[in-house]
Amino acid sequence: MAKSKSAALFFCRECGYESAKWMGQCPGCRQWNTFDEAEGLVGKKGKGNSVSAIGRISGEQKPRTIREIEVLDEKRISTHSRELNRVLGGGIVPGSLVLVGGDPGIGKSTLLLQMCRVLAGDGIPLLYISGEESLQQIRLRAQRMGEFSDSLKLLSETNLSLIEAVIQRELPKVVIIDSIQTMFDEDVASAPGSPSQVREATNRLLLLAKQKNISIFIVGHVTKEGVVAGPRMLEHIVDTVLYFEGDRYASYRLLRGVKNRFGSTNEIGVFEMKDTGLSEVSNPSEYMLAGRPVGASGSVVACSMEGSRPVLMEVQALVSRTNFGMARRTANGVDHNRINLLMAVLEKRLGLHLYEYDAYVNIAGGLKVAEPAIDLAVILAIISSFRDRAVEDGLLCFGEVGLSGEIRSVTFPEQRIREAKKLGFSKVILPKSCMKGLRVPDGIELVPIGGVGEAADLV
Repeated sequence: MAKSKSAALFFCRECGYESAKWMGQCPGCRQWNTFDEAEGLVGKKGKGNSVSAIGRISGEQKPRTIREIEVLDEKRISTHSRELNRVLGGGIVPGSLVLVGGDPGIGKSTLLLQMCRVLAGDGIPLLYISGEESLQQIRLRAQRMGEFSDSLKLLSETNLSLIEAVIQRELPKVVIIDSIQTMFDEDVASAPGSPSQVREATNRLLLLAKQKNISIFIVGHVTKEGVVAGPRMLEHIVDTVLYFEGDRYASYRLLRGVKNRFGSTNEIGVFEMKDTGLSEVSNPSEYMLAGRPVGASGSVVACSMEGSRPVLMEVQALVSRTNFGMARRTANGVDHNRINLLMAVLEKRLGLHLYEYDAYVNIAGGLKVAEPAIDLAVILAIISSFRDRAVEDGLLCFGEVGLSGEIRSVTFPEQRIREAKKLGFSKVILPKSCMKGLRVPDGIELVPIGGVGEAADLV
């Protein structure tokens, strides 16, 4: 009699790539030894098969025209936190699934528990489900924040079937799952935290959120590479992805919206960690510039757009002669390859012999910036440190630098100028191409430039 073989699949724990056999290197993310076996998922009939579950729930659907679809104008649930509402796109959307990721100890659970405290005070029924902490531990953490209303109920459970039963019985408006890596389904033959378990749990929570119109927040662990542990398709399933950033040893935290189906992306919310929890920072520009040195070379203030919010930050550069045969380049808060590119532009277009000097570039405060609008500030900071001449006080700059040494235009120049004036800056260096149709506020001087040569003359 032939031996029966159970169908098996292998999943990459980093990107979710599926394969019928084990492979040493993942073709999707090129990582080694990341394949885990998940038996019994192919052709399985039952709760563990998300595809069959979706088909059963949907029933016989009839395609409709867009005019036949009724639009429900549901009001968002306000969290009473301007920073959190900004990142969420104006508040919590009923029936949405939100993923909150971040490093361990960064404050994910604290932020969500504070949100629950405010919503429970408004009489909104909530359910906080923890798979990592006991109920006593949650209460000890909650005592630092103040009194909680009885609208918030706590549950310590990891079995997904039991969690679904409790949610359908209680029918809360908002549910917190802390964390998704601890949840498991008995019908899936793999350990909790594996790609198959994480994907199955997220799919079932998504169906539950859409069916019952419940807003569900799930907490996701972050790997050493800085991405949510488990398959990357987890980010494609959910409606909103929020990342908690910042140095765990510093006092501030950044909540960044990476994906949002109900609002703009790349919005940030700034919080400060205190002994009573997280408090929002209403003016992050002033917070980032606190303690900036006066009259020091290599220090320039730049303006970057984080979503719809202009944020001022200090760009620092230190250029010193190298003691070795090869100069060293170090970047913190900005792309290392971008620094090499900008220094190559300075060597080619201005004739600066930077190949004999070590260069260290830092965004003060630990902020990570990817927008090319800070290129001009990096250029000025490097020239200022190289010549050991300080940039005049009250000066701010923004602009992208091209390979030909030209200063290219950036978006939202008026918002950046207004933010500079609000914080007391008197002069703004910007690209010439941004001057067209620009409304200049009173009391501020604009210095339009077209290339890095003009920028070097200002130092």
